[in-house]
Amino acid sequence: MKFIRFSDLCAQGQVTGRRVFIRADLNVPQDDAGNITEDTRIRASIPCIQMALDAGAAVMVTSHLGRPTEGAFKPGDSLAPVARRLGELMQREVLLKSGWVDGVAVQPGDLVLLENCRVNKGEKKNDEALARKMAALCDIFVHDAFGTAHRAEASTYGIAQFAKVACAGPLLAAEMDAISKALANPKRPLVAIVAGSKVSTKLTILKALAGKVDQLIVGGGIANTFMLANGLPIGKSLAERELLDEARAVIDAMKVRGAEVPIPTDVVTAKTFSADATASVKAAADVQEDDLILDIGPQTAEKLATQLMSAGTIVWNGPVGVFEFAAFEGGTRAIAQAIAASSAFSIAGGGDTLAAIAKYGIENDVGYISTGGGAFLEVLEGKTLPAFEILQQRSEG
Repeated sequence: MKFIRFSDLCAQGQVTGRRVFIRADLNVPQDDAGNITEDTRIRASIPCIQMALDAGAAVMVTSHLGRPTEGAFKPGDSLAPVARRLGELMQREVLLKSGWVDGVAVQPGDLVLLENCRVNKGEKKNDEALARKMAALCDIFVHDAFGTAHRAEASTYGIAQFAKVACAGPLLAAEMDAISKALANPKRPLVAIVAGSKVSTKLTILKALAGKVDQLIVGGGIANTFMLANGLPIGKSLAERELLDEARAVIDAMKVRGAEVPIPTDVVTAKTFSADATASVKAAADVQEDDLILDIGPQTAEKLATQLMSAGTIVWNGPVGVFEFAAFEGGTRAIAQAIAASSAFSIAGGGDTLAAIAKYGIENDVGYISTGGGAFLEVLEGKTLPAFEILQQRSEG
């Protein structure tokens, strides 16, 4: 994937004295009083900002926060808490500027945070006039917000069209590199784990991956639908019976390529969906009418772990069971530990996946952890993200 890297521009001395506009993802969670409850995204954005400052740039940074109404700014929409936290972490003053679209006073060495970009009229629809105004503010536009890479908005796409130079910041560049390594030029065998409650929400992903991967591991409610499509009983487990033909089509598409969708041979069941429910391990063929399947069984987990250990590349999206309940976490824990121990390049994404990675302490053993939920899923669907598209175009022209 060809694109201009901001780090290269800095190393080549092309940033000194320039006005740099960074689109970051500072959309952090807040409590009812407006206090930031988790600042990972702010911390993750600092290397790009510091890189620009160290290179002698005049630095402007903006982000969205929450879901504001365009043209109707409210105090709760303000990036003021973000400015305070960014200042604390960087140990410097961070000025917050509102009404910035028509001009920003910023000198080399300065850092200005531009108020919530989604308050600007025309932001979501990528209004050309707004995008051109943003582009006129800077000499270099830096996209460093992968979480917004699947949206063609004025501050993510339009500005990249019209800025003198458009490039990828270190966060976005790392995502682009990891995605390319995992899906565009993977080391084989390529194994994908796609799990979740519904086939319908990930059907396009399953279909797209069926044409690329060597093994497609399904889990959660998705696995129940595939089990049903294979003629296995699933009791009263969550499944989508209207999508059995779709599940069979995915299985058939894999078979044509000599690949497979491993179907669980044993499962962990309970009579109720609760943390204190009694867990029963049984063969997949022995599931009773009043059973709920809440995890894959140890035999299946061991088989899948063995396959992961021999993989060349692993893509992971979703836990394979109700890992939040101790009695039903065995499958997800086995998968996580196998990924950690495997020599394969691994890329993982999705909120529940990140929670599982944190629970089992394997953050340092996963090749790349993607932080952009919606963007990550669209990549798995085989879509070209708008941010990737425009940055590639600008690198060629």
